[in-house]
Amino acid sequence: FVLTKLLWSQVLSKCCMNSCAVVAMKVYAKASCGECLAAGPHCNFLEVGQHIWERCDTAGALLKRGCPFDHLEDPRGSTVLLKNRKITFHPKEQRHKRLHRVVTQLQPQTVLLHLRPGEPQSFEVKFKQVKDYLIDLYYLMDLSFSMEDDLMNVKKLGADLMKEMKNITSDFRLGFVAFVGKTVILYINTPWPCTPPFTYHNILSLTTNGSLFTELVGGQRISSNLDSPEVGLNDLMQATMCERQIGWRNVTRLLVFSTDAVFHVAGDGKLSCIVLPNDGKCHLLQIYTFFRRTLIFFFTKEKKQKNVQIIFAVTEKVAPLYKVYLECGISSVYMLFYWTQKLSYLH
Repeated sequence: FVLTKLLWSQVLSKCCMNSCAVVAMKVYAKASCGECLAAGPHCNFLEVGQHIWERCDTAGALLKRGCPFDHLEDPRGSTVLLKNRKITFHPKEQRHKRLHRVVTQLQPQTVLLHLRPGEPQSFEVKFKQVKDYLIDLYYLMDLSFSMEDDLMNVKKLGADLMKEMKNITSDFRLGFVAFVGKTVILYINTPWPCTPPFTYHNILSLTTNGSLFTELVGGQRISSNLDSPEVGLNDLMQATMCERQIGWRNVTRLLVFSTDAVFHVAGDGKLSCIVLPNDGKCHLLQIYTFFRRTLIFFFTKEKKQKNVQIIFAVTEKVAPLYKVYLECGISSVYMLFYWTQKLSYLH
């Protein structure tokens, strides 16, 4: 049996030089239609035949042997442009007059490919970066007591964000939220004159009022809690899910997350009898305290659906840990920078 296989393989390889038949011969009786078609884009498979190696060949060879054309399996690949909206070329003033202010930078948007092994498919991709592209930026600030030394840098970062955004586009909105920790026993402490702790405080929904943003960021005071991890992941979830309350538009969405600590994950709340799973909904009231920590993969899924890009602005001490978070898919864009106590840079 093995000798017969080897002999036929040599004959087919040397005499016929037909890769379709060679592949069929190598697998002998185990060959299938799929294995034959995967041998190359020129291979055809006969639906009925006496021997397996007689059923896998080129169309010309099979027809020459008298095989009926309508019994040949030869599926071809294809490219279908499902969404092919043209790139936006008109200037900003004309864009604002158009319905929904739709801006398209990449064409096509959705492509359906049917692929066959060995057969390439190609399509043209166009890209044009539109000037004054619409951007919403939401700034999440950690106000726990450990941030006292870095608070000035965090405030400066907020002002720098305002300046940098003006250089990128004139059509942007800024928002601001602060967080500390769960307001339950074992997690909080409020020494005077600190601000009482809170889980999530939406201080400023997305707005075009840049001076108000700078004023509110600069006027923040620290609060206090007892444990090092913060509720950052929960707050990222809230900032993602509360679209209407925050005012997210259907444009580029950026979340800048500044902290000096890692965040709690699912299961950390059991010590305080917080056992309810995170429901993935918007909660801007203190009732959110009684929901359990957020699962990383659960948040990652929701973030992708809401099309939110996250930028981590963290201290050098915890930067390696946030690189691990990035690898978990929390941020779809690898953007990580940190500050020192003396100087802060934003790029």
